[in-house]
Amino acid sequence: MQPKIETNPYAWVERSLETIRRAGWYREPEIIEGSPGAVVLKDGREMLNFASNDYLGLAGDPRLIEAATKAINTFGTGATGSRLLSGHRILHQELETAIAQLKQTEAALVFSSGYLANMGTISAIVGQRDLILADQYNHSSLKNGAILSLAHINEYLHNNIADVKKQLQEHRHQYRRCLIVTDSVFSMDGDICQLPELLELADKYNCMVLVDEAHATGVFGATGAGCVEHYGCTGKPLIQIGTLSKALGSLGGYVAGSQAIIDFLRNRAPSWIYTTGLSPGDTAAALAAVKIIQGEPERRAQLWTNVTHMKNNLIENLHPEFQLLPSDSPIICVQVSSIDILLRVKAQLLAAGIFVAAVRPPTVPTSRLRLTVMATHTT
Repeated sequence: MQPKIETNPYAWVERSLETIRRAGWYREPEIIEGSPGAVVLKDGREMLNFASNDYLGLAGDPRLIEAATKAINTFGTGATGSRLLSGHRILHQELETAIAQLKQTEAALVFSSGYLANMGTISAIVGQRDLILADQYNHSSLKNGAILSLAHINEYLHNNIADVKKQLQEHRHQYRRCLIVTDSVFSMDGDICQLPELLELADKYNCMVLVDEAHATGVFGATGAGCVEHYGCTGKPLIQIGTLSKALGSLGGYVAGSQAIIDFLRNRAPSWIYTTGLSPGDTAAALAAVKIIQGEPERRAQLWTNVTHMKNNLIENLHPEFQLLPSDSPIICVQVSSIDILLRVKAQLLAAGIFVAAVRPPTVPTSRLRLTVMATHTT
């Protein structure tokens, strides 16, 4: 008996949405009014903002706004084409030089988003004959870049060096190339990877390492270069990826590494070759931000003071019903036992003038309040 064919080929969409609603997974964007900052306007009310990745408070900084405005007046609002056609501007080159100097790498390449940087880089440097070892808690962009590459993907237990070593011993010899992929700061937990140990294994088993510094750039390290600098791994062979949209207060992504890697990506990364270049305003704002994080280390110091203050208060005052998850970063997560409780607590916090992110499956395995601290918060 042949299956019944529906007359409406889109009928499945409503059924799928209903399943999402029943599971408590349905989400909608929340409107923020006015300028970003430690205090924001939402629904006409002032809210203490713990839902932003603007760790250094630069997204509303007058210097970034001035830089973006000047660039728009000079170069217009859009790059108008891919970088290899008509979209390349001197600002792109200046930003790439500044990022390479910050990261102390030979070169850097700017993408139109961090997601595109991850997708394009991973899919360019490995293929069907290769192996990817990836942390199970990696960001979606890393996971989808791995899928797009068509390489064989093995996930290892989160932050578990013993499991990485075991998998390398069992599988590395079966593949042409191997790429170890990890976030440096895990965006939904706040813990950080064990980069020195990963690099040691990579050296022993002839592997490349790609680390996503999205939530670490501007935050970790003596100069704000990220976890690579924090761990004393600057100059070691690896590929660094990150965004311009978090501590750098703008939009876009980057890859930093050897000149050869950057030259290769410029010729082989599809998400760089076939997309419009980063807009002049975003590029100029990010360039201004790189200069600020290098010139104002006190901003980063204040961020870490605030992180300590927040964690200490939560440790002392958190209700026994909730669990503070381990964190080494400005991302602080409070685990909640169910989606219903999570949404109720978020509503109570909003009523009290506190804006936090309520993160739930399938984004994370367990429901949690995700609080992010900024340098511009006051005690």
